[in-house]
Amino acid sequence: MSSTENAIPIEAWNTVLFDKFCRFRNVLTHGLSDHSAKFFKRSSYPAGSRILDVGCGFGDTTQEIAKQVGPSGAAVGVDCAQNFIAIAKREAREAQFANASFLLADVQADDLSGPYDHVFSRFGTMFFNLPGAALRNIRRALKPDGKFAMIVWRRREDNPWVYEAERIVKEIMPMISHAETTEVHCGPGPFSMAGQEMVSEMLRGAGFDRISFERCDTDVCIGRVLDEAVEFALALGPAGEIIRLAGEEGQRRRPEAVAALRELFAKNLRHDGVWFGSSSWFVEARNPAH
Repeated sequence: MSSTENAIPIEAWNTVLFDKFCRFRNVLTHGLSDHSAKFFKRSSYPAGSRILDVGCGFGDTTQEIAKQVGPSGAAVGVDCAQNFIAIAKREAREAQFANASFLLADVQADDLSGPYDHVFSRFGTMFFNLPGAALRNIRRALKPDGKFAMIVWRRREDNPWVYEAERIVKEIMPMISHAETTEVHCGPGPFSMAGQEMVSEMLRGAGFDRISFERCDTDVCIGRVLDEAVEFALALGPAGEIIRLAGEEGQRRRPEAVAALRELFAKNLRHDGVWFGSSSWFVEARNPAH
């Protein structure tokens, strides 16, 4: 296997998705970060540990891990997108986290510079084209008895912050699959690891044991004002993907989608933004000590 097999998603994360993540960074890092905050509150990493942060993006979780493990530990963020890694490096340096470093790599195929005491990922594993290969590579980077923890979205129906917008846009737009378009895309969608049984089988197949799932439900802010929430829904997530893949027809019918989303989100508008329910799994597994 070579990283070229993941070339289309990597291109997306370096271009169209990177641009959108920068545009809506406040929503993504603050609006959705309550899931990782709840995880770290219940399960922080011990001082002196060496931790890998998979799909680190802007590196905010890597910085949080660096804070937990202290000067004697190390937090290593890994991402397939050069643009994210460049920002993560700069901001960790500006924040004076000498124990935070960053690695540009395709987790499905590349050397991850292990061994690590633990591996963590916040919403960074759902987009692997070959999740089995990625999970095996992650386990190889772990020390024996090391723990892998990932936060992944539960099923879309339990995540109205994206599901309701997707449902409404589907009623308006023609459905185009990734196979029918030459547009770059993120790979498998954000709900690709929603199923407990399927994820358990993948982890066991990759050699992990002691697999556990803990449900986390929390409200998330998808926009500080109504317009930002609408723009966020159209730019990122399943609703935005439907419009983008629909091409010219998607753009022609975009005003209909905007009007429908404004009506939907107005029902969830509070004084401090547009809020919806969200639901994730805290998935944990161990690299067996043989």
